[in-house]
Amino acid sequence: MSRTGENYIRDLRDDRCVFLDGNQVASVPDHPSLRNAVRSVASLYDFQSRPDNAARMMYETPTGKRVSRSWQLPASYRELVERREALVALAELHHGFMGRSPDHVASTLAAMSMGAAIYDAHPGGRSGNVQAVYEYARDRDLYVSYVIIDPQGDRSKATGEAGNADLAVSIVDEDAEGITVRGTKMLGTGAVLSDEVLVTTLRPLRPKDDDRYAFTAVVPIGIKGLKLLSRRSYEGAVTSAFDYPLSSQFDENDALLNFDDVKIPWDRIFVIRDTSCQLAQWHETPAHSYQNYQAEIRLLVKLRFLVGLARKVTETIGTINYPPVRETLGELSSYVSTIEAYVLGMEAKGYQYGPYYLPDKELLYASQVQSQLIYPKVIHTLRELCGGGVMMLPSSVADLENPEIASYIGKTQYSPVMSAADRIQLFKLVWDAIGSEFASRHLQYEMFYSGAKLVTTGMAYRTFNWAKTTEAVDRMLAATPMAQKSAVVAGRLAAGG
Repeated sequence: MSRTGENYIRDLRDDRCVFLDGNQVASVPDHPSLRNAVRSVASLYDFQSRPDNAARMMYETPTGKRVSRSWQLPASYRELVERREALVALAELHHGFMGRSPDHVASTLAAMSMGAAIYDAHPGGRSGNVQAVYEYARDRDLYVSYVIIDPQGDRSKATGEAGNADLAVSIVDEDAEGITVRGTKMLGTGAVLSDEVLVTTLRPLRPKDDDRYAFTAVVPIGIKGLKLLSRRSYEGAVTSAFDYPLSSQFDENDALLNFDDVKIPWDRIFVIRDTSCQLAQWHETPAHSYQNYQAEIRLLVKLRFLVGLARKVTETIGTINYPPVRETLGELSSYVSTIEAYVLGMEAKGYQYGPYYLPDKELLYASQVQSQLIYPKVIHTLRELCGGGVMMLPSSVADLENPEIASYIGKTQYSPVMSAADRIQLFKLVWDAIGSEFASRHLQYEMFYSGAKLVTTGMAYRTFNWAKTTEAVDRMLAATPMAQKSAVVAGRLAAGG
């Protein structure tokens, strides 16, 4: 049977140790600051397992299981497109606001499985474990999160240098059963809501000094010794779903994960004390590009939603026919089309990786650079289109139920195209997308989840086909009259004229 939302919620009732607001959470699915996000994730499983959606959203594994297409290893352009269409349908359920939904790290593990041979090229790599864990998580359709970044500490120093050495998770012991690790990882987006977590590092490590940090493993969230320290819950702070329609449903949570002498069995370890393998698993396998391909698909859905809000705002306040406003909406629509063109282009320009067909890396990383530029522009432009409208709102839904002020609210919330209540509902939604604490977190997230600008532009630089551009310049220079006399000119210059 396919995994359902009920199965997922049942599985969260385990021994996980989550701290929030100074207390340990007794039950994640029942906690008032987490339960709606849990049910938003559950709705993804319910949606894809519905009989009328199964063919589009799921595929049959070699073991006969029906699971999400997020685990699929596409063998052709058609299969890659089918998978993307399924990921779009999932993202539309949360409008792109759950950045680390189950399909994200599923993409990571799928790509690591595709590139399992890379692990065999390194002494510390364990390709058999990679494949076994991928199949285990796939056949159960698990929600796997990841922690791949160390606490900020002193970024001017390496992971193992003074001040940073005790921050990051490191190996403190090994025996016949496995390794014991101790330390902290960030930024566990969705970890509180997930079944298991991939623990590794994306930052390059020093070959000789940092091997104790060089491990990769997948462990259950409820494993003994793992403590999740949640950030402030935006869901827990909302007054109502009417006032905060996004915060109340899609706060996927972020957490620091503290490993307090956690024992990890050998069969859960992908990399052990091998700094070169630790880095190669990201960039020599398709892991880094395949997971970010999923992220661009999700962002496309989110941008469509935000630009849809922009149009609804201008219709609501009667500015839709102003030429400058239409010009602005045209620019916003072009941003959506830009990311869509990148997604379609990276599929059409895809490449064969053994038996698998994967999206083009050059266009992928170019898309990420543009995404980091576009998202803040969209938010800023939406703010401009709203003006004071997002502040001229009742304090909460309770105001609408007070007969003494209801008439004033009705007059001041006038719109030529909808009722006062509908106008308020729309602008509450807009505020939760652009101005609330939830919205601010999303702005920061979209600007940095794929790395600082230096990182994304660096990936774009490294994957771009520079030869194709410089060859064109060389051909032009070679065709000029001066080029035909270059030997004579060079001789005269060498002789001093």
